[in-house]
Amino acid sequence: MSRFSLFSAGLLLFFFTGSLPALAGPPPAPGPKVRCPVCGMFVAPYAAWQSSILYSDGHRDYFDGPKDLFRQFFSLDEAGLKSVREVWVTEYYSTQPIPADEVYFIGGSDVLGPMGEDLVPVKGRKAAETFLRDHGGKRILQFDGHQLNPVAAQ
Repeated sequence: MSRFSLFSAGLLLFFFTGSLPALAGPPPAPGPKVRCPVCGMFVAPYAAWQSSILYSDGHRDYFDGPKDLFRQFFSLDEAGLKSVREVWVTEYYSTQPIPADEVYFIGGSDVLGPMGEDLVPVKGRKAAETFLRDHGGKRILQFDGHQLNPVAAQ
């Protein structure tokens, strides 16, 4: 296949799928005037807690923490849920964006988010159990793309 044919095939893929898989990645940082649609707080000052939902039309909602992200997510109607393409949170220890279904969420701990008690995203089961113990957490949850599920203690 010639280079032109490969280039043409790539362009067709881009236009018919809306993006190239190689372009997928963490969400861009929110602008300084972006507000959480749930509580109205500015999101940019809380980089360690930022979360987002990307919808199929390209719109992204930013949140000041996972608690508000899930309030929004669980309030969506069926059409809204079907339009969700990506759900991102900021992992507690690395402070890096990560897909929400790749972390554990600890609830009821002594670590407070911008609006008080929040769900703390931690990557890895062992790290989540350590965080729960060290910070007086009450529960560990996991997001499966549709709902938050309790994780049984080991």
